[in-house]
Amino acid sequence: MFDPTDLTRVGAEVETRSISFENPTGARGAGGTAHGGRKGAPMRVVEPGERVVMADIAGPGVVRHLWLTIPPSPPEVTGARYLEVFYGDATEPSISAPVSDLFGVPWGRPVATSTALTAIQEGRGFNSFIPMPFPDRIRIEYVNGSERRGHLYYQVDYTLEPELAADTGLLHVAHRRQNPTVLTEDFVIVEGLRGPGRFLGCVVGVRVIDKSLWYGEGEVKMYLDGDGDHPTICGTGLEDYVGTAWGMGPHQALYMGAPLDVRAPGTDEGANPDLCSFYRWHVLDPVLFRSDLRVTIQQIGFEIFLRGQEELMASRQAAGEGLNHPDIDGVLGIGLCERVDDYCATAFVMCEEAQAVPRLDVAAAVADIERRDYETPSRMELTLLAAIE
Repeated sequence: MFDPTDLTRVGAEVETRSISFENPTGARGAGGTAHGGRKGAPMRVVEPGERVVMADIAGPGVVRHLWLTIPPSPPEVTGARYLEVFYGDATEPSISAPVSDLFGVPWGRPVATSTALTAIQEGRGFNSFIPMPFPDRIRIEYVNGSERRGHLYYQVDYTLEPELAADTGLLHVAHRRQNPTVLTEDFVIVEGLRGPGRFLGCVVGVRVIDKSLWYGEGEVKMYLDGDGDHPTICGTGLEDYVGTAWGMGPHQALYMGAPLDVRAPGTDEGANPDLCSFYRWHVLDPVLFRSDLRVTIQQIGFEIFLRGQEELMASRQAAGEGLNHPDIDGVLGIGLCERVDDYCATAFVMCEEAQAVPRLDVAAAVADIERRDYETPSRMELTLLAAIE
């Protein structure tokens, strides 16, 4: 497979192509033909419930870059617009996830994000550089699962190659949500895909239901190749998995970060947000598996109970070593407690064999994600809404 990062390669045997509404087939010399080539077909309006085939390409080849944009919209509208990808002649997708989640931010709230693999530039230009190899055929579809019509602009940049290596992985992306989670049961980020494969990483969202002190003490665990009750890889806490420490606020780095932090104005930085998210890419620290993979995250928080909160403390289920009872005036107990919140996750996995993932449940994906009273639509959203309607 052609290595585009080796800038000395000229690759005479490799063909570069691109598909958009201006060249729906990607054929040579077929771009920009509408209206004399004067930006005649850059986009189209997609109706509610409509499915658009963005690209249907014969291989072997690799999708190198995917860019698209959709109108800024309320969270429940954005969250209902999603992509599905099919390999070969499959009728079930190997990728099925909301647009925003695929590019790094969940909860239907795309914000400016820049990572090693994806970017949402200015919160509205969606880019992915995660390679999508296809040995024989790939079909990429956009679905407007919302009740509102909207613009779609896109471009799929790819290479056609003589052959792909036998052990080349195919990208699989699965979305799941548990609203709410179950006390003492770890939320599953991904499971069910057969190896050999590689866990590329995940985009995870938390809607904080339990408003106690801190939500993020849960460990990320990776069960590989037949692991039983205990995983091969066990982290030390949610914020630690994201590469930060002592809590987690909005920040970004190449391979890990937390771009979304939704909270009422004036809320103390040490308090829990209403919604937040993180991404974690395993690029330089690869997670490989031979047969099976299961990645989970615990719902465990940190608590401090003060005098007068005896009833509250008695109602909580301790985790880990339980509560400490320090000799501090006014403090009843300090320690880890089990909790219940709302989690979603979009997992990215390369698998040698094309497999189906669960199709996005739109109703489940958009439940309870509507704007909070303190959130307001952008001026651009209001302008585009008036234009489309």
